[in-house]
Order: sequence, then C-alpha cells, then structure tokens
Amino acid sequence: MTGILLVIVICGCETVQPWERGILSKDEMQWQPNVMESRLRNQVYASKEASSGGTGAAGGGCGCN
Repeated sequence: MTGILLVIVICGCETVQPWERGILSKDEMQWQPNVMESRLRNQVYASKEASSGGTGAAGGGCGCN
C-alpha cells in the first residue's frame, strides 16, 4: 500500500522549465491573486473573531495555548 502511495507522490513531482515559470506566475495561477485583499480579509476576520491566528497553528482566542 505504501509503495503505491509513494509511486503516486513521485509521479506528481515535475521539474518546471525556465520558460514555463512565466505562465505559472500569472495571477490566475495564484492561491490568493490579490495579496492586499487577502490581508484585509484576514484582518477583518481576526478583528471580528477577537482573536489572532487559527489559520494553521494550535490554540484559540482564549489565550490557553
């Protein structure tokens, strides 16, 4: 089972050629195309939730990490 999983993971890796990097750096290919808008959304979310973090780290807004 792990051998099959390893083969699938290795097949997903691909080398990006220098001439292909321009295509991959376009706004349509980004997770968050507009960085300023995503930062604003994160700040609004944090201020409404009255906490910070929670987007990948353990702990809540109560301060009891």
